[in-house]
Amino acid sequence: MNKIAIIVDSILAAGIVALFVLFFTATPGAKKPATQEVQAAGELLPIAIINTDSILQHYALAKEATDKLMNRYEESTVKLDTKAKSLQKEVETFQRDVMDFQRKVEANAFLSRERAESEQAKLQNKEQQLMAKQQDLENLRQKLSADFMEEQAALTQQLQDSVQAYLREYNADGRYHLVLNDAVLMNKVAGYDITEEVIEALNARYKK
Repeated sequence: MNKIAIIVDSILAAGIVALFVLFFTATPGAKKPATQEVQAAGELLPIAIINTDSILQHYALAKEATDKLMNRYEESTVKLDTKAKSLQKEVETFQRDVMDFQRKVEANAFLSRERAESEQAKLQNKEQQLMAKQQDLENLRQKLSADFMEEQAALTQQLQDSVQAYLREYNADGRYHLVLNDAVLMNKVAGYDITEEVIEALNARYKK
């Protein structure tokens, strides 16, 4: 289960890696000090930082999205595994039948040539059926993978829309010129991280 959770979290994280690299335009009339003035005054720059991992772990919508993807992943895996095992049993039975046919041919056990040809035709037909089933299994694997990626994309987009909508509302007064995902930063500076208050507000909005 932990392995699946890591896989799904990684997929979601990859989908929103650039989510918080957002540029904001000042609202009309909003006062924005020049960078030199801010630095001279020893104040913080008009920049905020958000931790993506924390959003994924603590935002209710993100957790629900992860659960949905985990369920889809598990269901698809079980479905494919069940069909693959069933097909493998048929292949093993077919291989035994082929070996049995070869032994009979070598022992000249068939009463007539027609009888041998009839058995051979059955084996050839079974082989074609198994090849068709193998192709069906591959088609199913591709379909389930495509469905999973489609659902992942939809959930990621929903998460992006939700967070971005809140951030634009949060920054309506133009206090920040830039909001960054901390994954793009080499090191962090105290005083810029707004992750906790954003998560708290997102969850409050989501509950409503």
